[in-house]
Amino acid sequence: MPSLPLLSARSIVFRDILLFGLGIVGIFWFFRTSATELNYYWQWYRVPPYLYRIVDGRFVAGPLLDGLWVTVKITATSLVLAFAFGMVTAFLRLSQSVLGVFIARAYLELIRNTPLLVQLFFIYFVLAPVFDWSAWPSAVLALSLFEGAYVSEIFRAGIVSINRGQWEAAQSIGLGTVGMYRHVILPQAIRRVLPPLTGQAVSLIKDSALVSTIAIYDLTMRGQTIIADTFLVFEIWFVVAAIYLVLTLLLSLGVTVMERRMQRQ
Repeated sequence: MPSLPLLSARSIVFRDILLFGLGIVGIFWFFRTSATELNYYWQWYRVPPYLYRIVDGRFVAGPLLDGLWVTVKITATSLVLAFAFGMVTAFLRLSQSVLGVFIARAYLELIRNTPLLVQLFFIYFVLAPVFDWSAWPSAVLALSLFEGAYVSEIFRAGIVSINRGQWEAAQSIGLGTVGMYRHVILPQAIRRVLPPLTGQAVSLIKDSALVSTIAIYDLTMRGQTIIADTFLVFEIWFVVAAIYLVLTLLLSLGVTVMERRMQRQ
């Protein structure tokens, strides 16, 4: 009996390695075929300086890594604010206040039924001049409001999914509303909504590429600038896509580890 799970695990690992190897072979085949058909001369040797350089024995980040740092900062800030907007909106939806429910519904319908790019342009070109904002807070606010609308529904679904007995048990031991949410409801709800929240965070990373439209030099904007100077269209876009892929995979891996620890606890 003990050997069966071990055998199964080994077969899964072998399958994953095989699929990864086939994927690498497919990528190389695609590069070779496309270069032949398009009569395109790949110049990968010109890419590394745009990632990093070694100057006098010191590591110097290239423009792509600088753009990656901007993307990470915008994403991290927007993610925190999106969770805050989402939590507040979820509580308003679940409250007994008619005004609170109306404000939450109006916010959700407005944000979810208009494109993010339109919202970004509206904040940057209409609201930013009025409040004297730069491109940075405009981008963060647009991303936070957009993702916060979806996060709020995830939080609300997680809270509603908690069994009624948990609410009654919390009330029976004398917990108030704040204590009930803090000690009983939210710890259980967060475990349930962690996977969809991860998907929303990954979506935020990809949506952050739109901030390049308002002249923020994030990863996408840096890639566009390099392509305009060097005409390395395919090489740079492949590298930019790979960086986004690594970033989202690291985020998913980190959340998976955290989820397993929460399950053990």
